[in-house]
Amino acid sequence: MSDIQVVLAHADAREERTVTTGTKAWELFAEDPSVIAARVDGELRDLAHELAPGDVVEGVAIDSDDGLAILRHSTAHVLAQAVQELFPEAKLGIGPPVENGFYYDFDVETPFVPEDLEKIETRMRKIIKEGQRFTRRAVTDAEAINELADEPYKIELIGLKGSGHGEDAAEGASVEVGAGELTIYDNHRRNGELAWKDLCRGPHLPTTKRIPAFKLMRSAAAYWRGDEKNKQLQRIYGTAWPSKEDLAAYLHRLEEAERRDHRKLGRELDLFSFPDEIGSGLVVFHPKGGVIKRVMEDYVRQRHIEEGFSYVGTPHISKEGLFHTSGHLPYYADTMFPPMEMEGSNYYLKAMNCPMHNLIFRSRGRSYRELPLRLFEFGSVYRYEKSGVVHGLTRVRGLTQDDSHSYVTPEQAPDEIKHLLEFVLSLLRDFGLDDFYLEMSTRDDAKKDKFVGSDDDWATATAVLEGVARDTGLELVPDPGGAAFYGPKISVQCRDAIGRTWQMSTIQYDFNQPKGFGLEYQAADGSRQQPVMIHSAKFGSLERFFGVLVEHYAGAFPPWLAPVQVQGIPIAERHNDYLYDVAKRLQAAGIRVEVDDSDDRMQKKIRNAQLQKVPFMMIAGDDDLAAGAVSFRYRDGRQDNGVSIDEAIARVTAAVESREQV
Repeated sequence: MSDIQVVLAHADAREERTVTTGTKAWELFAEDPSVIAARVDGELRDLAHELAPGDVVEGVAIDSDDGLAILRHSTAHVLAQAVQELFPEAKLGIGPPVENGFYYDFDVETPFVPEDLEKIETRMRKIIKEGQRFTRRAVTDAEAINELADEPYKIELIGLKGSGHGEDAAEGASVEVGAGELTIYDNHRRNGELAWKDLCRGPHLPTTKRIPAFKLMRSAAAYWRGDEKNKQLQRIYGTAWPSKEDLAAYLHRLEEAERRDHRKLGRELDLFSFPDEIGSGLVVFHPKGGVIKRVMEDYVRQRHIEEGFSYVGTPHISKEGLFHTSGHLPYYADTMFPPMEMEGSNYYLKAMNCPMHNLIFRSRGRSYRELPLRLFEFGSVYRYEKSGVVHGLTRVRGLTQDDSHSYVTPEQAPDEIKHLLEFVLSLLRDFGLDDFYLEMSTRDDAKKDKFVGSDDDWATATAVLEGVARDTGLELVPDPGGAAFYGPKISVQCRDAIGRTWQMSTIQYDFNQPKGFGLEYQAADGSRQQPVMIHSAKFGSLERFFGVLVEHYAGAFPPWLAPVQVQGIPIAERHNDYLYDVAKRLQAAGIRVEVDDSDDRMQKKIRNAQLQKVPFMMIAGDDDLAAGAVSFRYRDGRQDNGVSIDEAIARVTAAVESREQV
């Protein structure tokens, strides 16, 4: 056997290694148990991959992003094997890794029940304990069809691959088929016996024993390839982690997320609801939710005015020609509500505000002296989200955008984007979100037909956005292909109180709509020039941001946002009038206050206020009346007795004005 040279790449260095022909990648990492795969010349490979001269090899750790995906995909295979061992007639769909876990779809006669998941999980543990080896082999399309003759869904994917649509066949299809060769993974027991096989691109763990911790979570119905016209399959969801401690921490996060679920808290705190009579994804805000929404809107409107924006208003519907001019209809028609025919024209519920703002800009001649021209509104828009993705306030069909559009000269664009980004971050901080990173969404150059504009325009816009984003010093994560059809964008990604990430604000550079609408301004030299249009939604939508805040604060809003800021609690009926007088003074100071004059005992009244997450309670009894004071109680249970009314009011107003949590 001859020697060959390979390069072992580390995070901060590279070293040349001499190995013999036939050396497998795992031999380079035999002393590092955390490595479960290899990246060879940039491509992910199994550790059983045979090295060639000149290969650059890097270990993939199980706790890296790629390592977690490989772990979860391998666990999905174990799930599928266990299901077919327990339910031999089950036909295989698709089983990809997803964020925090994996799933696999099955065609079975009877839907899975929780007892089935317990049996499947037990069988999976047996397979893992056996230490079955994942072995990859390449096959032709014909060989794969022959081997998988009893798997109709796999045969369909192979056929789609032949038509060039394999990767786009369905969510997760890319883990099985693609443009290259087909591969099948065999699971072998230690004695060499074939235990199971599946169509898959890989890579996988070396053996099932390298799965440290997993759990099946639930089952649900799912249409094959996500198409409602296709058969409904049964999907089993699971999660897998590099250690039992990681799994326990994840399950704890799920429990915390369930406790904070804005849909549950919305009912308990009487904030909002989704009446069936109105329709899916259409919210009504109740009085307490309406208070929060109004406070948010008032504050954001005032901040926009302070930042140089002019408040405008536009209608909810428009003739379809407007959305052809803006370029939206060819790209967004599927997510817009169907048109309404009226007086010989088709009208659409608007799904975006920008076309109407363009008409405001175009309503009269503009001079360079007016630029930047900043227009802002709380615009109600409607999007026909599929019923399967509608989710509380965070994915709705009717939403209110805090939408702004800045019209600037090309030279002004960098400063305007900087101004917008600073404004966005300050607003989010005001609402208690201060853990950010930025995402840079650019055009997919391999799919230019999905975007409009010249290469030069895209290069200029991308460079401007990226330069401003980097100047913030925040982490900048690339999002290739995630741009809007008319231009690149920066997204502000926020982490909430339990570490989940939410996309909030977006800033988009648009050189296309001004061209489509024929927008112009008179430059200093008298020439007519085309402005750049910069879109910005500070929260994305008011509804979604409301839902995020409910979960971030677990319903315990800071005093300035709380629908009821003070709850008056009389110990006995004779103390009612005293607390109503205190309430009048609080209301005069702009504080939202209620007095619980029910027949409940004092402890029950306190408990009710705590359940409603009221920031402050003012309790009054005989001693308080005599002293002109109250017992001042905080939401967390702290209490100061004998606090003068003036001091109590001062504490509340100071907390509200500071916009801080208490």
